Amino acid sequence: MNVAVSLSPRDLWLLVLLTVLWGVNWPVMKLGVQDFPALSFRTLCMAGGVPLLWLIARVQGHSVRIAREHWRECLVLALTNMTIWYVLSIYAVQMLSSGRAAILGYTMPVWTALIGWWFWRDRPQGRMGLGLLAAAAAIAMLLIDEWRMLAGNPLGMALMLAAAMVWGWGTQLMRRRRLQVPVVVISFWMMVISVAVCSVLSVALESDRWVRWPNTVEWWAVLYNIVMVFGISQLLWFRLATLLPPVASSLSVMMIPVVGVFSGIFMLGEMPGAADLLALGCVLLAMASVLLPARSR
Repeated sequence: MNVAVSLSPRDLWLLVLLTVLWGVNWPVMKLGVQDFPALSFRTLCMAGGVPLLWLIARVQGHSVRIAREHWRECLVLALTNMTIWYVLSIYAVQMLSSGRAAILGYTMPVWTALIGWWFWRDRPQGRMGLGLLAAAAAIAMLLIDEWRMLAGNPLGMALMLAAAMVWGWGTQLMRRRRLQVPVVVISFWMMVISVAVCSVLSVALESDRWVRWPNTVEWWAVLYNIVMVFGISQLLWFRLATLLPPVASSLSVMMIPVVGVFSGIFMLGEMPGAADLLALGCVLLAMASVLLPARSR
């Protein structure tokens, strides 16, 4: 199905804001988990986001109540759009450079297109084959480079790719949901569910590493995630994912890995190698091939 992407000027500016906030968050997360348990950091961020989302919903005049028959769907949306993505990606960020994690994470639009084609018979654009080849080339280059480096971590790559695939599935489900309540209400309950799951996992997997509170840098990273990511970016993303078709909505993430790579240079001194830059180019080509509208006949 060829989809023309149409954004109002207001939504275009929201897209730019989303790109900057999410792109910068990759090195911010890296700062937060360098010397602190990764999932505990993520849980702290989400726990702070829950009351903020509740406050936003109430200020907008929305009730946060959801009918009982929609709880199962809400649970599935939470697991695919937030919980699994957040758990896998935060461990991947701890293992990889922030720029490399961002490149792999935003192969998501390719998986979104594939899932839509396979499960919902969305007619693929003729350029999907090019997109898949470009994405495969990017993954192969980074995988080879990870094996080549003395400190390489292919496990981090596997976690990031799995996270991207699950997020692609969640993007399709979000567009096709039957739960007709405001996006901020859905976001609130998805965050509540994710906090509950991640709290249990943090206790089970990381409680033996709870030897101190976060330091100043880590608290700033937590605060950035609470306000900029969970309070603002998450709502912007779900707005775009709801307004536009599943694949077209992913247009909003096309420049995020670029911002992630270059903000990692300025904030962490991470210098991307040739493999990173080539993979970034391949991922952008892959995204463009499945996201940009086809030329009208």
